[in-house]
Amino acid sequence: MPAADSRDADPSAIPDALAAEGPLAVYRARRGTGALKHDPSQELAAEKLQSLWRALAGYRPSMGHVGWRARFGLARRPDPAPEGLYIYGDVGRGKSMLMDLFFATARVDRKRRVHFHAFMIEVQQRLHRLRQSGDGAADDTISALARDIAADAWLLCFDEFHVVNVADAMILGRLFTALFELGVVVVATSNWPPDDLYKDGLNRPLFLPFIALLKERLDVLHLAGPTDYRLARLRGAKVYHWPLGRAASQALADTFRDLTDGAEPGPERLNVQGREVEVARAARGVAWFQFEELCARPLGAADYLAIATRFHTVLIDGVPKLDADRRNEAKRFMTLIDALYEHKVNAVLAAEAPPERLHPEGAHAFEFQRTVSRLTEMQAEDYLAAAHLT
Repeated sequence: MPAADSRDADPSAIPDALAAEGPLAVYRARRGTGALKHDPSQELAAEKLQSLWRALAGYRPSMGHVGWRARFGLARRPDPAPEGLYIYGDVGRGKSMLMDLFFATARVDRKRRVHFHAFMIEVQQRLHRLRQSGDGAADDTISALARDIAADAWLLCFDEFHVVNVADAMILGRLFTALFELGVVVVATSNWPPDDLYKDGLNRPLFLPFIALLKERLDVLHLAGPTDYRLARLRGAKVYHWPLGRAASQALADTFRDLTDGAEPGPERLNVQGREVEVARAARGVAWFQFEELCARPLGAADYLAIATRFHTVLIDGVPKLDADRRNEAKRFMTLIDALYEHKVNAVLAAEAPPERLHPEGAHAFEFQRTVSRLTEMQAEDYLAAAHLT
């Protein structure tokens, strides 16, 4: 695994002198310029992150052993790892932004920021390879993987911590126990409090010790601000642009920048039934597609469901008129919009025509009227304000 995923938290965006003072100083500086509004809950989270930032200065993990000199009392044992932080709250409260400031300024030699879903895909793939090699029992395999992860990253920052997969749920306790024993410090953001993770999941009682472990090793903070800044940026803004052209594409680019605080988009891969679906441009829960990427490829309902679950906002550029020659693309587009609608994903589109003129005739024209209705409803403020369903 790479040592750092820094595309969402570019240290070069923060002046060195300011970064040297920590995330709280950066947060207050941006609030002073008007880039951020006063928000007491965000201020508290920034203060908590500042405390951890101080504790991490010069930190080196024990890596689970201290050598023969320490065992015989001939060397000082390393200090215990600082307590991590778990920040949860509703979408749009600034959790990812705050963690990005912390990650960018953290004075740790080896650190990584990664979306939790992507991290667990990597974990499952690497465990599969280790098991295929036939080296050791399951617990030994997880311990070996934990050592590899800890060697690359002493600080792990997870965005959108959530557990829905039974395979993930069953290994998390052993994996994180090993990581904590190796001295890895964890910071996580989530839409759910720890006690609601994997809620109603299969064999959930077996998962409860992991929740207890998280609460023991991480300080839990509810970011309870009243303002959904993501919604505030969409409120009153157009989310369906037509006709196609430079103005419509620029509107999508501006929306992506606003919703991600200017983060640089990067690729992601979603694991769908053993296959990988590539997302070329994504950041902070927002994905940006060309129509051809979604509807000219042989994707199906499971792929669109994975996208709808992973991203709270999806931007689609280049939606054409779906004439008779594009019946396959029309069917996929209908399936895509159904998945986005049912999961309350905010969709921002640039299209060749308004919804009612996208597919007025053809094999799926009658069925497409439901898509027209949904595209219209998805522009309404009450839809935009609805919570994303993952």
